[in-house]
Amino acid sequence: MAPDPPAGYPDMPDPWTLRYQGFDPDEEGLREALCAVGNGYLVSRGAAPEAVADGVHYPGTYLAGCYDRAESTVAGRVVANEDLVNCPNWLPLTFRAPGGAWFAGPPAEQTVELDLRRGVLTRRALVVDERGRRTRLVQRRLASQARPHLLALESTFTPENWSGPLEVRSGLDGDVANTGVARYRGLTERHLVPAGQGVDEAGLLRLEADAANSPLRIALCARVSASAARVATECREGWAAHLLTLDAEPARPVTVTKTVAVHTSRDRAIETPLRASRQLAADAGSFDELLAEHTLRWSELWRRCRIEADFDGSGPLHLNLFHLLQTYSEHSVDLDVGVPARGLHGEAYRGHVFWDELFVLRLLNLRFPELARAVLRYRHRRLDAARRQAHELGLRGAVYPWQSAADGREESQQLHLNPLSGRWLPDHSHLQRHVGSAVAYNIWQYYQASGDREFLAAAGAESLLEIARFWSSAASYDRAHGHWSIRGVLGPDEYHDAYPGAARPGLDDNAYTNVLASWVLARAQDALDALPGYRRDELRERLDLDDLELDRWQEVGRHLHIPFHDGVLSQFDGYERLAELDWRAYRLRYPDLRRLDRILEAEGDSVNRYKASKQADALMLWFLFSAREVRDLLRRLGHPAGHELLRRTADYYLRRTVHGSTLSSVVHAWVLTRSDRRASWRYFRDALVADLRDTQHGTTAEGVHLGAMAGAVDLLQRCYTGLEVREDALWLDPRLPSALGRLELDLRYRGHWGVAIAVDRRTVTVSLREDRQEPVRIHLRGTEATIRPGETRRFHL
Repeated sequence: MAPDPPAGYPDMPDPWTLRYQGFDPDEEGLREALCAVGNGYLVSRGAAPEAVADGVHYPGTYLAGCYDRAESTVAGRVVANEDLVNCPNWLPLTFRAPGGAWFAGPPAEQTVELDLRRGVLTRRALVVDERGRRTRLVQRRLASQARPHLLALESTFTPENWSGPLEVRSGLDGDVANTGVARYRGLTERHLVPAGQGVDEAGLLRLEADAANSPLRIALCARVSASAARVATECREGWAAHLLTLDAEPARPVTVTKTVAVHTSRDRAIETPLRASRQLAADAGSFDELLAEHTLRWSELWRRCRIEADFDGSGPLHLNLFHLLQTYSEHSVDLDVGVPARGLHGEAYRGHVFWDELFVLRLLNLRFPELARAVLRYRHRRLDAARRQAHELGLRGAVYPWQSAADGREESQQLHLNPLSGRWLPDHSHLQRHVGSAVAYNIWQYYQASGDREFLAAAGAESLLEIARFWSSAASYDRAHGHWSIRGVLGPDEYHDAYPGAARPGLDDNAYTNVLASWVLARAQDALDALPGYRRDELRERLDLDDLELDRWQEVGRHLHIPFHDGVLSQFDGYERLAELDWRAYRLRYPDLRRLDRILEAEGDSVNRYKASKQADALMLWFLFSAREVRDLLRRLGHPAGHELLRRTADYYLRRTVHGSTLSSVVHAWVLTRSDRRASWRYFRDALVADLRDTQHGTTAEGVHLGAMAGAVDLLQRCYTGLEVREDALWLDPRLPSALGRLELDLRYRGHWGVAIAVDRRTVTVSLREDRQEPVRIHLRGTEATIRPGETRRFHL
């Protein structure tokens, strides 16, 4: 059933400002995640500078690609996990009036504002100490988009009813651990060990830390500036601080600026992390100078992300784009990093890369294709690891991991905790082999949007071919039924990981997996055909890919088993034999069924017994492809699917889906556009505010849901405009919900930096800026047109 529609967006009356009043300890983790500032190199949570990790606050800072592997003992087993490392804390800053205690929060009054347009977090607070002395505090912070290794915090103190020496302590704290996710506690938390601290001759603080089990070194240097301040320092292992004393008077503001540079041993073009950080901190300009260049970079980003829609959700729309651009930006391109499913905003999923990039790259392809290419390069660099995984399975080709981190090995956990029962359970999520098809899909979609034949020839085709080789190798022939099967896998649903009572995990012939495998096998030949002849020959020789193997790919790709039952696409073979859950009884007993798997396990039952889904599974096909393309894919596999299949399949699974993932609303909004636009709009609204409203009940505090954030934006960009990129053309088929009267957006397509598309109920207008690129072909409901640079074409619907 569709979610209840959000009642407007009172959280963001200003569409460019996220504002929180007062202090709410139950909501602080959520606020810290949503008020994080970052630049693609790092992200720093919006914790108060005086805060420590205490169960309410969690001042984490995360550097893209910085992982550490550690062993833990769980339920009597030794398991290894690779975690995104919580960086040394650059934020610590507190103050006190004469004879008072250091301010540790919370303030008597507080307003926190995140300026999305400029990427600045501002805090205005009233602090009243134990003697009743009142101090107004204004703090601004940024993570520079112009200089990605720089962070800055400006603090202005204004006494109201006292005078005397104001003491300020500004530090760097290396005594940090990964404790941001409650269910991971009990696992190894310490990933950093102190490697030195102190103050240099210029008064800069320095702090270094090493990863406990990897060659990673992190170095921070901090400069503090304040007018007429007397400065001392304090150092101990893992800690270095400036102690400032300033003369304070009522109504006279006193400002302290803290500028911190961060480098790691992963960075390029440096001698050492410490030397690089020291130089950058010493040379950095004032806060206002840093802010000016930082604001300029954000203005460039927002111009490239222009989406104008006449509805009241512009604030959440900007917020989602903001966090996407903070996680992956131009500063990520040379870092060899993927897109973490939970951003760089917390420690959920240990900072790993999942299939969520499938939702992110669909947006980036037409906005920042250079970023999409960098993500695909990350995958290609780990192709050998994927080959090793296939070899260990006794198969050929490449098996990309469900969870990836530093080197591309499978990082999925072996056990997971059910907090409702307290039991550690086997985790079989690594059997979601469909992640490889997602990588192949991303490669082909990037090529279609960019026309980047160089990338396809140098990297993309090789990855795609090896994924196709795996699917051919993984398929086994069922002589009794005359088709090929892929056995022992999991689909996107994730709830079902085995047949009821089965001794082994995995399911057979998951429909989504098999149709995508068929698609990959067909695209492999298209990728070869798109290459220059000499490169095609080189690649076939390198991969030892002969005509016999290519013929097998086509044989398997046309005859994979696709199960059906009751006139709908079956989630997997045998799905129809599962029991129906007593939905009415369970909804009466449990107001929230999003973690139905945990509920049933705690009752001694198993979700494997029931027709119940966490999120869209078979319906994912209509998310990735148009209805016509799905029909063509099924017909290629021998199933003459009609127009009613989508409606029947959507109705069937919607009644049995609990939306236990933020991605579920994105997919259902997309799929229902073709059959129930009113329901689609409700799902879109739910997806758009999934993190702002923390609809998964506490999970956003552990990190934003980047796939859902990007997917919600892409619903406006491509779903409601009906925008597809295929066959060397842009295809448009607008389907605006009744609540949305007009959409305008600017895209990049095959070298064009200014493809403007405006859609309303009666017309579609496409404009190209003047440049030297080739004309663009447009298809719209049976009409084909070619638009040259500098031209505008209006189509009537």
